[in-house]
Amino acid sequence: MHVKFHMYRCRVCGRYTMKEVHCGQPAASAHPAKFSPQDRYAKYRQREDGEIA
Repeated sequence: MHVKFHMYRCRVCGRYTMKEVHCGQPAASAHPAKFSPQDRYAKYRQREDGEIA
């Protein structure tokens, strides 16, 4: 039997959960997106996340 679990991180409190909704808001995936050196939109995504100024 193969059981697959999805981990989520609550955007409100920062706790990890296995539920898609936590604290009344949708939870984000706890896993990072796949990395690609040819990613044309990385700088825009990093700017939105606050990683770069």
